[in-house]
Amino acid sequence: MKIEIYCDEAHPDLFSSKSPQAQYMLIGSLWLRAEDRSDYKTAIHKLRDQYKIGGEFKWRRVSPSRIEFYKALIEWFCELGENLRFRCIAIDHKQVDLVKFHENDQELGFYKFYYQLLHHWIHDFNEYSVFCDYKSNRKSDRLHALKRCMKNANLSANILNVQAIRSKESVLVQLADVLVGIASEGLNKRGTPGSAKRQVVRYVESLLERKIAPTALSEKKFNIFKINLAGGW
Repeated sequence: MKIEIYCDEAHPDLFSSKSPQAQYMLIGSLWLRAEDRSDYKTAIHKLRDQYKIGGEFKWRRVSPSRIEFYKALIEWFCELGENLRFRCIAIDHKQVDLVKFHENDQELGFYKFYYQLLHHWIHDFNEYSVFCDYKSNRKSDRLHALKRCMKNANLSANILNVQAIRSKESVLVQLADVLVGIASEGLNKRGTPGSAKRQVVRYVESLLERKIAPTALSEKKFNIFKINLAGGW
């Protein structure tokens, strides 16, 4: 089976910030069968047309005037069940030791966590294409290194490519941005009570019938992997 994965992140600056505005950095991923890509893109474009949403739709653009679009988008996502899946990794920046574990390189640490996000959902004999939202890196080979590590760790799967694309070129990356924003809002709890973003989070929770919180690996629809870097049982 050919699988495509579309990725984005929330609060990627936490590792370097001297005045962090959140506790958790998140990297999110949207998983679908390659054969479904065209149908999903068509459905999203129809929703954009219906609600007259021009340009990119992103989590930071959630507003009272657009809230019905975001609710409809999330409802569509949920109706597809496990045919369209979301998984994110949440990293508590207070637990990250860049000097000890990441050669004092925040960019290296970031892509190590990217690997952890993807690796545990890779299955033998499938083919995978990973599309990451474009990010300006200090070292140009980060995605090549990520692909190499994934290939070496998953010898019975075929990692076809790991490449960057700009979010404005992909409604699926934009959807990943919205979903990781929802997960971040649920975990970091930074929004104003009653705001449009908090209303979207509450709507998602009503559809999932649970709070936005860390899940077990077996959760396939809206999976939140809160990595524990503090050790213990």
